[in-house]
Amino acid sequence: MPAPSQYLGRRLAAFCLFLLLGVLGCAPPAQAGIANAPGANLEVSLITYGPGDTYWERFGHDAIELRDTASGEAFTFNYGVFDFDEAGFLLHFARGSMHYLMDAAPSDIDQHYYMDVGRSVTRQRLDFTAAQAADLRDFLLWNLRPENVRYDYDYYANNCATRVRDALDKALGGTLKKQLEARPARMTYRQQTARLMSQQAWLMLILDLGLGPYADQPLNAWQESFLPMVLQEDIRSVSVASADGGAHPLVQDEQLVSANRLTPPPSEAPDLRLPLALAGLAFAVALIATHRFASTVYALLGTLYLVLAGVVGVALLILWTLTTHHSAWANANLLLFNPLACLLVASVWRSRRGAVDSRMANMLIALQLLAVLAAWLLHLLPGVVQQNQPWLLFAMPCWLALAWCMRRGAWLSGRTR
Repeated sequence: MPAPSQYLGRRLAAFCLFLLLGVLGCAPPAQAGIANAPGANLEVSLITYGPGDTYWERFGHDAIELRDTASGEAFTFNYGVFDFDEAGFLLHFARGSMHYLMDAAPSDIDQHYYMDVGRSVTRQRLDFTAAQAADLRDFLLWNLRPENVRYDYDYYANNCATRVRDALDKALGGTLKKQLEARPARMTYRQQTARLMSQQAWLMLILDLGLGPYADQPLNAWQESFLPMVLQEDIRSVSVASADGGAHPLVQDEQLVSANRLTPPPSEAPDLRLPLALAGLAFAVALIATHRFASTVYALLGTLYLVLAGVVGVALLILWTLTTHHSAWANANLLLFNPLACLLVASVWRSRRGAVDSRMANMLIALQLLAVLAAWLLHLLPGVVQQNQPWLLFAMPCWLALAWCMRRGAWLSGRTR
């Protein structure tokens, strides 16, 4: 949940003052709270919040709850705050160097927000030893200091869920990571992104178009736990050592604090191949039909496609070369949507009148067709292959139809002469 900078500052200042008073012993012993409670009195829970309706809430959220069983005081620590008022926030966002912050708040206040907006709230009480609970508390308080509160955000590798996961794993001595890395993930980054964004189809398509081969690498469960709901599910089967040398579940009990009242995301990622293939075929048919019967409409349709292809190509090139969005690097969709496509707009308008194409236009359209062929051939290479078949199926008929219309115009012009 994003927080304005002034509100965040007040919360951090108030919490730090509370911690200082607790550490100095200025509060009565019965109200000492989590700041200086012995580890044996600290109850550790993973709190998971279901996806929300806003696009930045679609991936869900989670937090670590520490509860002092003596005083009843409970605070949640989360890593999901960003500051719109930060200098250069939008520029940092565009470059892929976003800064997020850690936050802490009384559990009741934090959790009631999610309940009020209809998002699910689940508490998983974890079996931490007294020493592990104290270590976790000390780390979270250290992390909450002004000099440590910010971190460099990454959508998949360093987000609000991975920070929670890593803090738990640190206190557990690496047990969590060791067990989750040994399990294969159920989906890739691309599939999880498409699944969770599918209720906002336009944004899902933009994200799928912009993701490169990084998003298609095989994952293990540790990597896939960049999603709070995946971490919630996977942690159920994690075991920890007991005092007698045996093993027992990390999750002692699980409580659904508040049920979801929103439309849940689908369990599987949508298959975009057929919808985009049909869209590309329909556009190609429209180009060919209008070229024959409504040449101005053909020229407008061709211009629309070429301008969009050029703009998309420029955007993909910028993401690869000028930003740290590594999930968008080396995007094979650059072979389908070329920044040079805009140079063919004039040729489309000439071809509606049967004018002969320039040598440069002929060369550009030939290169584009070769690029589409190269994009298909990339799928024959070993290793991680970008799963961009839906965009191949969309772009191929469009480029073939444009090439046919442009060459047909030149052929008809030659026959007339």
